[in-house]
Parts: sequence; C-alpha cells; structure tokens
Amino acid sequence: MNFEEMLRLIDKVSDSSLSSFEYETEELKLSIQCGEKAVLTATPAVSETELRENVSGKKEEPPEGKLVKSPLVGTFYAAPSQDAAPYVKVGDPVKKGQVLAIVEAMKLMNEIESDFDGTVAEVYVKNGESVEYGMPLFRIV
Repeated sequence: MNFEEMLRLIDKVSDSSLSSFEYETEELKLSIQCGEKAVLTATPAVSETELRENVSGKKEEPPEGKLVKSPLVGTFYAAPSQDAAPYVKVGDPVKKGQVLAIVEAMKLMNEIESDFDGTVAEVYVKNGESVEYGMPLFRIV
C-alpha cells in the first residue's frame, strides 16, 4: 500500500461511522482509530516468533500451552462486576467452554470461553485494559 492509498483510506474511514479500522497483510499492519483525535498506526507485520528472535537475539521456543486470544476489539474485564472475584486466576483449572473473562465491545458484554481443558498458566491482560483482535488473553497448559 503506497502513501496515496493510505491517505484515501484515512479519508474514507474518517468520513464513515467507523470508530476503528484494521488492515493487515504479510508485510504491513495498519490500524486507524477515530475519535476526538484520530490515531494511525502502521507497522511491519511480525510474527510472535520473529519478535522473540529480534528481542533476544536468539531463537526462542514459544511458551508451553495454548493461547486464548481476543475475538474482538474492546475492553477486558476479568470479573462479572467490579466487586466480584475474577472468573479465573493463574493456577486455576479450567474446562472447555468455561467463561474466563468478558470483553466489552460497543456496549455489549461478550463472554470469553476456554477452547480447551487445562490450567491457567498466564493472564496477559489487566482488568479494564483495551484489547485488540487476536491479542493473547490467557495461556492454558
């Protein structure tokens, strides 16, 4: 995508009722967020493995287990309400289909369920944080 095409895309998104837009190819990841102040992010698309290699200088194996990723863009909530305990924490056993968290998107509360049985090894997101599509939320072993 060249610079002129990016400008046309920004204009189209700005003129529409979209609040955010993402475009990704093997070479480029483009994210546009509109609001009081529009934000444009364009980065080369890099896999998790490539990122680990670049940061550490050596090839690392991905962490053990399976990732539960966000199916949408929104706000992450670890518990059903502010004063309630989190659905799960590190060390908790989980079953396939069990609710792990909620992602709020466009005023809708979307339950995030585990895709597999196991134990919560890692929680990647804090309560109230914004999450992106495909962003890892939990690691289950």
